[in-house]
Amino acid sequence: MKNLNLFLIGLFAAVAFPFGALIVSSQVQLGALGRAPAEEGGPLFPPREPGLAIQGRAVYLQLGCVACHTQQVRPAGMGSDIARGWGARPSVARDYVLQSQVLIGDHRFGPDLANVGARLTEAQLHEHLRAPSSVVAGSAMPAYEYLYQPKANGWAPTDRAVALVAYLKSLRQDYASPEAKLKQ
Repeated sequence: MKNLNLFLIGLFAAVAFPFGALIVSSQVQLGALGRAPAEEGGPLFPPREPGLAIQGRAVYLQLGCVACHTQQVRPAGMGSDIARGWGARPSVARDYVLQSQVLIGDHRFGPDLANVGARLTEAQLHEHLRAPSSVVAGSAMPAYEYLYQPKANGWAPTDRAVALVAYLKSLRQDYASPEAKLKQ
């Protein structure tokens, strides 16, 4: 009993030293590694979202768009997304690696938006947000006219509409990734 403190210190050292060595050796080996280039020479990760698109992501969530739209182009055997023109290749995990909050969605009542930035222009997106049924006959999407202010010769988008369209334009899967090549 008189050497109990010495025994406990030795036991602590016997457990802590190998654990600490494992942590330090891993940091020495892997800590200085950076991003490796893609094997094909293209970008390894999708581009980062610009600041306005990040604000538009918040508007997208506030309006509840994620309840009706997905952001995942399904592979050929899982649906006809590529045949519909919703994307040039199926979505892979690498497409979402830089997103702080992945908005894949639960249900798909409207079209998939994973590649909407490459499919539609800013003007088309603004018109569809303001009056969806005038762009797509029979569209079940609600009109977001309150995101636009009337002006003498049409409509002017508010800051929220500009941010939302910037976010939608940033949704692009028009680049090849090692897991999924572009369909031509």
